[in-house]
Amino acid sequence: MIEKFLSVRNYSEKICSNLITEDFVIQPSEEVSPPKWHLAHTTWFFETFLLKPYLKGYNDFHPDFGYLFNSYYQTLGDRNPRNNRASLSRPSVEQVYKYRDYVNVHMESLLQTAESNKDFKETLILGLNHEQQHQELLLTDIKYIISQNLNPPGVFSLPENTSQAIGLNWISISAGNYPIGYSGDGFHWDNEREKHVQYVNDYQIADKLVTNGEFLHFIQDGGYQNFNYWHDEGWKWVNDSQTQHPLYWFKKDHKWQVYTLNGVEELNLNAPVTHISYYEAFAYSQWIQLRLPTEFEWEIASGKFNWGERWEWTQSAYLPYPGFQKPAGAIGEYNGKFMVNQMVLRGASIATPQGHSRPTYRNFFHAPMRWQFTGIRLAK
Repeated sequence: MIEKFLSVRNYSEKICSNLITEDFVIQPSEEVSPPKWHLAHTTWFFETFLLKPYLKGYNDFHPDFGYLFNSYYQTLGDRNPRNNRASLSRPSVEQVYKYRDYVNVHMESLLQTAESNKDFKETLILGLNHEQQHQELLLTDIKYIISQNLNPPGVFSLPENTSQAIGLNWISISAGNYPIGYSGDGFHWDNEREKHVQYVNDYQIADKLVTNGEFLHFIQDGGYQNFNYWHDEGWKWVNDSQTQHPLYWFKKDHKWQVYTLNGVEELNLNAPVTHISYYEAFAYSQWIQLRLPTEFEWEIASGKFNWGERWEWTQSAYLPYPGFQKPAGAIGEYNGKFMVNQMVLRGASIATPQGHSRPTYRNFFHAPMRWQFTGIRLAK
C-alpha cells in the first residue's frame, strides 16, 4: 500500500509539472479550482481522515489548513467559500508542496503499522480514489485555466483529438428486467449501491459517440438558433451565454481549431465531440430526431460497445437507488447530499486515471457544465 499511495500522490504532481507558479492560483470560474487548491485539498483529506485519528502524536502541518482546504464537509466546520479559492496568495505553492511532503512522510510511517486495521484500510482506499478523482479535475481545470491565455500552450500530453472508427451500428436490447448497480468486493462509491432490478422497454443504442463532424452539421443547420431543439432552461442558457459551439472551439483562417492540453490543434472531424453541456447534448439529439439513453439503458448495454473516451450524458436525473443510505459522519457527505438538480453521466474519459472506471460508475454534473470531457451517445 505504501507503493500504491506514493504512486497516486506522485501522479498528481506529475500533472502539474509543466505549470508555472502563476498557473497554480487561477480560478476563472467557480466550478474550476486552482491547481494549488487541489494539491492541498487531497493532502488535507489524508491528514484529516487518516493521520489525525490513527497516528498517535500527529501534529497538524498548519492550524488554518483545515479551514482553507476543506471542500464541502459541513461536519468538519467552517471552510473558505468555493468561489474564493483564488483570492489567497498564501500559502505559497512552495508551502503546499512542503505540506504534501510532510503528510506523505507521516503516511508512510502510519502505513507500516496500521494497514491491518479494517476501518483504516477502507478509508485509505477511499482517500486514494478521492485523489484520483481530483487528478481528473486537475487536468480539466488546468485546461480551462490555460485556455484563458493568448496563444495557450500545451501543458500535458493527452490524446484528446483521436479518430473513431467510421460508421455507426445500432445495438438492440430486448425489453425486460435487468440488474443495475455494483456487486462484488472491489472499491465502489456509495451511489453505485444498492443493486436492484430495472425494467426497460425495447431500445437501441449507438455503438459509437457523436463526432465533431456530425456535431458541426448541427451548428451549420442553425442548431444554436432554433428554440425547438432546446429545453426552455437550455434555450435561456444559450441566449444568456451566447454559446454557438462546444467549449474550446474557435475559427482561425476560416478553419475550425480546438484547444487541447497538447496545445492548439486543427479540429479532427472524426474525433468524438467533447466539452458540451447536457443542454447541447439534448438539443443535438432532438435535432437528429433521436434521444439520449437513460443511465440504466447505458449500463445494460455497456458490455456491447467501447466506452471510456468521454463522459456520456444520459437523460437520467441523479437520484438514489432503492434502499440507498448515506454513511454516518463526514464521509456520508461524499455523494448523497448532491442528489438534486444534476444529471448522470456514464463511462469515463481520457482523463480518468487507470483502474478508476466501472460500468456502474455514476458521475453527475449540473446541466450547464461542460469543462469536463463530456460527449454524446445516442439511443432510440
